[in-house]
Amino acid sequence: QVRLVESGGGLVQPGGSLRLSCTFSGSGFSISRMAWYRQAPGKQRDLVADISSTGNTNTADSVKGRFTISRDNAKNTVYLQMNSLKPEDTGVYYCARLRAFSIDWGQGTQVTVSS
Repeated sequence: QVRLVESGGGLVQPGGSLRLSCTFSGSGFSISRMAWYRQAPGKQRDLVADISSTGNTNTADSVKGRFTISRDNAKNTVYLQMNSLKPEDTGVYYCARLRAFSIDWGQGTQVTVSS
């Protein structure tokens, strides 16, 4: 059974940076496609970025050039580096393992961008 635990969220001023981490417990991390989603209050959960087992990445247009997803297979960890944060980046950020027919979710970490 897979367990995903996010950390690194918090309150940051506009223009600031945060790095989210997601620790994967269980087997199969190195062959898994991983992703970060976010959900703003009252809105649906949207994909922010994903990374393949070989390190190929996709990033949503809304965060392209500001956010970077990466992974460390030796540490079973995926990261989301967030720079130049904006108030509209506020939300709960979820780590996910993308499988063929299902998604495994973490519990989420709150990111609030406000002055």
